Parts: sequence; structure tokens; C-alpha cells
Amino acid sequence: MANEARLRILVVDDDDLVRMTMEAALAQAGHEVTPASDGNDALRLFQAGRYDLVITDIIMPGREGIETILELRRLSASVPIIAISGGGRTHNLDFLSAAKALGANHALAKPFTPDALLAMVATATAGN
Repeated sequence: MANEARLRILVVDDDDLVRMTMEAALAQAGHEVTPASDGNDALRLFQAGRYDLVITDIIMPGREGIETILELRRLSASVPIIAISGGGRTHNLDFLSAAKALGANHALAKPFTPDALLAMVATATAGN
């Protein structure tokens, strides 16, 4: 992968398996990935670093994804954000619509394939 296509991506998900799977797929594609297990951790990392993209789950303990997206938008109007969700226990994907209305650029429903994730990353960062 060409150097200019290498992205710094913050991946936020409380599910270790989901987070590690995304991290592996993105790293294999040549991106630098920083994992966070919740919104509080993500915001701390975001303020300390520079990221080209944030991928965040919506349903998380502590600071959930909608709150995290709102705070990320306050910190940066321009960073692309992809919201991901399987709908939680209710399987309600309206969370993704709400996330887009409140600042996420794109939404991806779980479960998704690594190829779908990489395609969404490409779409979300096409303007950068």
C-alpha cells in the first residue's frame, strides 16, 4: 500500500473480538490502528493523537457511542466517523440512523465482513 494511503484509525468497541478483528483487517490493509474499549478511552486517545478516521460502536458501557460522536464532533468538525452497531440486545438499528443524524458520516451494521469494513473506510476517507 502506498504511504499516502496509510491512515491512522481509532477503533472503538467494547467487544474485544470485534475490536481485534477490525484492528487485524485494517492493519493488514496497511493502516495504523489504535484500539479503544470505550468512549472515555477513545476521547482521551483522540485528544492526545492525530487520527484520519474514527470507527465507533454505538452500544457500549460507560460513555456510549452517540455521546462519543457528539464529543468527537465538538473536538473536530472534519474527522470522518463511521458508526457501527448490531443494535444491542434489541437489535434496533435505528441507533445507526441517530448516529448519522448526530455527527457520524457513515454507518455500518454488524455483522460485517472485513471487505465491507475496508470499503467503508475507503468511502469515508475519499475526500481526505
